[in-house]
Amino acid sequence: MHVLILTACLIAAPGNCAPRLLPATAGPDAETCRMQADSAAAAWIAAHPGLTGRDWDCVALESVPALEVRELAPGVHVHTGATGPLSPDNRGAIANLGFVVGTDRVAVIDPGGSREQGEALFAAIRRVSPLPIGPVILTHMHPDHIAGAEVFAEAGAEIVADARLPAALDARRAAWMDSIPAQIGAGPWAGTVLIGPTRIIDAPTQVDPGGTVLTLTPVPAAHTDTDLTVHDRRSGTLFTGDLVFRGLTPVVDGSLKGWLAWLAQPPHDAALVVPGHGPVAASFDEAAADGNRYLAALRDAVRAALDAGQGLSQAVPAILADMAAQKDGWADFEATTARNAAAAYAELEWD
Repeated sequence: MHVLILTACLIAAPGNCAPRLLPATAGPDAETCRMQADSAAAAWIAAHPGLTGRDWDCVALESVPALEVRELAPGVHVHTGATGPLSPDNRGAIANLGFVVGTDRVAVIDPGGSREQGEALFAAIRRVSPLPIGPVILTHMHPDHIAGAEVFAEAGAEIVADARLPAALDARRAAWMDSIPAQIGAGPWAGTVLIGPTRIIDAPTQVDPGGTVLTLTPVPAAHTDTDLTVHDRRSGTLFTGDLVFRGLTPVVDGSLKGWLAWLAQPPHDAALVVPGHGPVAASFDEAAADGNRYLAALRDAVRAALDAGQGLSQAVPAILADMAAQKDGWADFEATTARNAAAAYAELEWD
């Protein structure tokens, strides 16, 4: 299989260019790719303002950089993201991503944190299976998980998310489109468009890629107010998205109380748990233990500050001091905990 690689350059900085894979051009041979290359490149550039095309080539898909993935169980593949906040070093590739190969289709769970990573995930999937790709399931709104979605939409995949996600993304898209390339670099972000879903769900929903069933379960406000989980019946694997963090400090962007309530009653028995960040676990208890302890300590520290009558400016450093004992094993602890303290204070002050 061959695919078009277009060199895309920033109009505002012509020397800043990056190779972009156009999945809609994938074909059986180089000649088929070349026949559509000019029109496909022109259409793609027209749909991505701020970029210009410099040149293109049709290359064998197996020569394209691909994400490293491992097979956890038959048909279940996972890429483990870097542990840490967004940075130029990790190029935004910090989230765990997965795909499940059925007998008819390949379902994707989170398509990556940039156009670059979405392309590399597409290449990794094609090294495993030639089956049609889709649906692509977005576990929540945060860009480190969903910014690669347009790559798969261009390949014809249905994009599925919680019904609350479009509005949440619309409210944040402009800010993220400005801030994230500054954090990870213009190259990996070049051509990234934060697209919304083509299908939304507001109740448990089953997806059948053939040979197994995936159950998508929306979750009340917790890590965010757009969370859902994905459970693979065949292997018993539960993809939690960022409802479970391991190694990277949990981020409260929804409801601390709701998150703790969900952790107390997870929706499925799981033979394997793929968290949003950090290593795969053999049980839910193993996966959630550290995050549960962190979030409970945060709740208690915030309540102590409120009980002491502290205003927000006093409470945040007091909460950080109380939380210091939780620091070991968490990346980006202080910055994230300070933000969490402010968010949890605003939620709990009305209790």
